[in-house]
Amino acid sequence: MSKKAKRLFVERLHKDGCLTCQPFFKVDKKNNLMKINCSIYSAMEDKANGSVDTKSPAENGQLPDPANWAVADVVNYFKATGFEEQATAFQDQEIDGKSLLLMTRNDVLTGLSIKLGPALKIYEYHVKPLQTQHLKSNAC
Repeated sequence: MSKKAKRLFVERLHKDGCLTCQPFFKVDKKNNLMKINCSIYSAMEDKANGSVDTKSPAENGQLPDPANWAVADVVNYFKATGFEEQATAFQDQEIDGKSLLLMTRNDVLTGLSIKLGPALKIYEYHVKPLQTQHLKSNAC
């Protein structure tokens, strides 16, 4: 894949809010290089090269199934994604992975008692994609 194609691919993923990719690519401004650690991108590279992917989901940049997360895992996830202040709301309400997957937009916006802006971002860019990822990975 050419450098231009890689850049366009990552820009599209970032714009579309790809959950598995947002925290896994960085641009080194000093050298103007893009470092990518993304399961989707890696899968595309492997498919193009004809190789088989043998890495675990965590090594590929994919998150483990949220249904298995404890409260501490949920809190750590939101801290790692930049919502340190809001992560305490998940701790206070004892939201584990199964509870997180059942949350509605209204639950996040009003039930956690966090500011509207961060609550919207948490739901749209994290809770909703985690729910979608869970459904896709558990579909027949």
